[in-house]
Amino acid sequence: MNVEQIENSFKPTADKKCTVAKKGMVSSAFPDATKAGVEMLKKGGNAIDAACATALALGVCEPQASGLGGQSMGIIHIDGKSYAIDGSSRSPSLAHSSVYANKKNRRLGYKATTVPSTLAVIGFLHERYGRLEWQKIVAPSIQIAAKGYKITQLQHDLQERELSNFLSIKSKSGAKYFLKDGLVPYDVGDRFIQKDLAETFTAISEYGYRIFYQGEIAKKIVLDMKNNQGLIQDEDLAYIPEPLVRKPISRKYRHVSVVTLPPPAAGSTLLLTLMMLNHLPSKFLRSSKPGSYHFVAETFRKAFLHRVQQPFNRHTYNQIEEKIHLQRSFAKQMADSIHNSMDATLPMIDPDFGGEDTTHLSTMDDEGNAVGITQSVELAYGSKAAAEGLGFLYNNYMSAFEFTNPNHPFYIRPNSIPWTSVSPALIFNNSKLWMVLGSPGSQRIFSTVTQFLSRMVDGDLSMSDAIEKPRFHCSINGTVSIEDGGFRTEIVNYLKDMGYDISVKDRYSFYHGAIHAVMKLQTQAGFHGVAEVRRDGTAEGLD
Repeated sequence: MNVEQIENSFKPTADKKCTVAKKGMVSSAFPDATKAGVEMLKKGGNAIDAACATALALGVCEPQASGLGGQSMGIIHIDGKSYAIDGSSRSPSLAHSSVYANKKNRRLGYKATTVPSTLAVIGFLHERYGRLEWQKIVAPSIQIAAKGYKITQLQHDLQERELSNFLSIKSKSGAKYFLKDGLVPYDVGDRFIQKDLAETFTAISEYGYRIFYQGEIAKKIVLDMKNNQGLIQDEDLAYIPEPLVRKPISRKYRHVSVVTLPPPAAGSTLLLTLMMLNHLPSKFLRSSKPGSYHFVAETFRKAFLHRVQQPFNRHTYNQIEEKIHLQRSFAKQMADSIHNSMDATLPMIDPDFGGEDTTHLSTMDDEGNAVGITQSVELAYGSKAAAEGLGFLYNNYMSAFEFTNPNHPFYIRPNSIPWTSVSPALIFNNSKLWMVLGSPGSQRIFSTVTQFLSRMVDGDLSMSDAIEKPRFHCSINGTVSIEDGGFRTEIVNYLKDMGYDISVKDRYSFYHGAIHAVMKLQTQAGFHGVAEVRRDGTAEGLD
């Protein structure tokens, strides 16, 4: 890996998708949210302050992907140490499998939501590691909600796609807040103002984040749930704990160390994938030979199958222990099991996974601190039900539980946590923090992050070049999703001949994740930031 070449070939762009800065960097999926983070750095805040302001603002201007009604997980590096932040939400205490025999209750409406954890995570991070006053962190969100922002093409398209789901909710609460006149999608360029949400944030700013769980906001949520046959009660909100600070898991990929989240997040899947690819020469991966795509596709299938088979909690589930799961010998055994043909012993039916809209942000400051937060409301626009008088959408994380096997650690039961596919990561080179990155994309998160990293580490590409490259994903059942025009015909034909089903997505498809990454340069001073070309975001820094 040629670090000098990677860093020197970076190309800043006028649209701020790729940016250079001297004293810190923020990358997120919406320009207003990125600016909120940079504002914190300008005011003397650290990477945590910038991340907290950005995370809250994303919930205002990217409501299809996250918000006060969602869940957040993070990886942080502060004062020379790395921590995994497990911000799992919780099922309500009235949650029971019988409630969810009707599958609609898992995906739409008031019963579909877990107890939101996002604000608890952000409030906790700020209290423990932040520097600026809480009011300064929340101020940009109040302003964006009150003054509005312009609806993007992506948001218009998603509102159109989800229109019937919005209108299927009896109370029409989500439609009231997030559709034009409560009936139709907003047009591209329309200014979207959220008065109720601005008032909610004003209360959070004044009284602190706990008002959401044990104060006036909590009372409004509980009343809203009672009025709409939802399950969340006041004790559920009060029960939401501080997020768990866990020890991160890490493994080497070539010469770099990848540090990511342990279960219930999917960091172990990302690490197993990279450890398996370690057994393929960089030259082979770089070559773009048709055979290289087959080997990577099989790596994705096998690594993700172990994600499905081995959820965490060894006390309740017969599984490969975590230590074995991440042993080099196990990764080698898995890599050696890939042959010059598609593995027909793997299941040909994909497991049912929800979750396709999530968002990721990355921040770094010039003191060596870094934060990566991946947050979500699960499906696009969550449960399509919104909190009356408060202006935010409830998530539909109830769809991320197991409903048939009571022995499963993610089986639906009171106060349990859903599983998640997120895997934000820190990258260290020569024992020094080099990058923080992550992506949305449900079960495609690990393949998105893997391809981005491989193109840099194996291909010596800069972040600006790596993010532009076409992506593909292979699900357990052997369906290879490719971006239109991104792969030579001989590669597509080769994969078809091997037995893979080919699913063609638009070039720069929303489907193939969204990298938001920040780099602290090692061959010179300063920072690089990239924001996904497949989404609406920007990277901006402090000079």
